[in-house]
Amino acid sequence: MSKPESPSSASQATGEDAWPRSFPAQEPGCELNILHEDNELLVLNKPAGLVCHPSKAGPCSSLVGRVRVYLGQDQEAQEAQLVHRLDRETSGVLILGKTAEVGRELRLLWEEAWVTKEYLAIVHGHIEADKGIVDAPLGPAQGSAVAIQDEVRPDGRPARTLFWVDRRWLWEGRPFSLVRLRLETGRKHQIRIHLAHLGHPIVGDKLYGGDPDIYLALVERRLTQAHRQTLMFPNQALHAHRIWFPWRGTEQVFQAPCEPVFTRFLEGTLLPWAEDPYDHKRLGS
Repeated sequence: MSKPESPSSASQATGEDAWPRSFPAQEPGCELNILHEDNELLVLNKPAGLVCHPSKAGPCSSLVGRVRVYLGQDQEAQEAQLVHRLDRETSGVLILGKTAEVGRELRLLWEEAWVTKEYLAIVHGHIEADKGIVDAPLGPAQGSAVAIQDEVRPDGRPARTLFWVDRRWLWEGRPFSLVRLRLETGRKHQIRIHLAHLGHPIVGDKLYGGDPDIYLALVERRLTQAHRQTLMFPNQALHAHRIWFPWRGTEQVFQAPCEPVFTRFLEGTLLPWAEDPYDHKRLGS
């Protein structure tokens, strides 16, 4: 079997034939955006602002917690397997195996590079090249006040990101680009660091956007209106748009729509922040 280069519309999985669309009622505050479900797979569109792994703020404060509630699982029971993750502020497609055995099969596909993931990002500035590859190793950021921050460094781990510029435009005289990206490696914060390395940080990125005080202000709960105006978006404008992989003899393709703040900005409107995205109790951070 050859590795898939691109998804075909004929093979896109909708789940309409494989699974009855009559799910149990979801608890308030534990909503899940389900893209597909069958006896083996649960495919979700994760919202920006939700952590993946369980937190101390209750089951509804994390994606895994919400899945447990949805499937009627407790911590002692056999639970769905999260085989990859997205940063808290990144939205988009997430695949879970509904049993440990399926989880192991999916992880093997990831380990052997059979899975292709495509992201969309809105970045500051006009990227000059229409397409390219960022080949820049990543490692811990030296001298950073933020322990989780990484950077491009020659002694880091290999990291390669492919990108295509889908659109360039001006908003109130400021340049922006819509970029489509695929990962050849899966390093922590890889897309965010590589785009910042190109000189085009992701809109709303508090850690790699160029002002180190913004992330510190976030964790210290002292974000100001000026910070919000600089960020523009309540979360970084990075979306896991599409994923495809071979499964049970077919090519499975799942695609998640972008969040309103993302799509409306592409249409020329900057949405006001409807709620405080830095409510630590709500986000489970």
